Amino acid sequence: MKLASRHLLGLDGVSHDDIELILDTAVTFKEILNRPIKKVPPLQGKTIVNLFFENSTRTRISFELAQRRLSADVVNFAASGSSVTKGETLKDTARNIEAMKIDMVVIRHASAGAAHFLTKVVKANVINAGDGCHEHPTQGLLDMYTLREKFGSLKGLRVCIVGDILNSRVARSNIFGLQTMGAEVSVCGPSTLMPLEIERLGVKVFHHLDDVLPQVDAVNVLRIQMERSAAGLFPSLREYHRFFGVTSERLNKVNRPIAVLHPGPINRDVELSADVADGPHSLILEQVLNGVAVRMAVLYLLGLSE
Repeated sequence: MKLASRHLLGLDGVSHDDIELILDTAVTFKEILNRPIKKVPPLQGKTIVNLFFENSTRTRISFELAQRRLSADVVNFAASGSSVTKGETLKDTARNIEAMKIDMVVIRHASAGAAHFLTKVVKANVINAGDGCHEHPTQGLLDMYTLREKFGSLKGLRVCIVGDILNSRVARSNIFGLQTMGAEVSVCGPSTLMPLEIERLGVKVFHHLDDVLPQVDAVNVLRIQMERSAAGLFPSLREYHRFFGVTSERLNKVNRPIAVLHPGPINRDVELSADVADGPHSLILEQVLNGVAVRMAVLYLLGLSE
């Protein structure tokens, strides 16, 4: 089976069947990752460039590992030290790279819509690894895979996304993907970090973490960027932790286990207490391994779409 699109630009509009195909394919690749020999040949002879205009150690390493596990030839591009610093445009950068016979491009960019723009100027498959405040589809997929692996199904699962919803591409991909798969999604955070009319996306909105925890099966805790406090969007990191930090004390008040996810990197004792990050509720390390399997699945399936 093939995906409906040659590209993965976001999860908004991606069908239930396509998401299920990616998650099911990732199960097979996770089994491969647990073997003594973890390399398989599906993308042998293919060349993939990781076009990262933003720093992201975890995402880049996860993609690169997935690509090498599939036997692809990998080229890593970083904006620093490149012709971008001399004023070269994204269009010219992409076309120069494609002239080297690239088959796929993984792009991370600070501008929303950069991945979509790239599909207009190159013939290669394009995978969005995060564009501005728009989407981060493979993060959303790995979060869904982790939840499905934990609970068996996403249908009817109650998930709350906690933190800076306003600026989060992870939140958007999770909302679109989880709802497509039948989950009930809510969001929780300060009103200053909540998009206007977020309810139009079909989510419930909470401004008190203690109100929502008894109603959910899992929380996906977003990283708080330190500059948000400096910009006055909330009083202080200590104040944020007091009202929105996921702590063992808060979780223990609920009479059943709640799964805790985090896309990383973690600000310990800000959005998440250290004992929760390392404790039995946490699925964070599972997310890391699952990220490689899910990205292998996406790369493999897009490779079939040519």
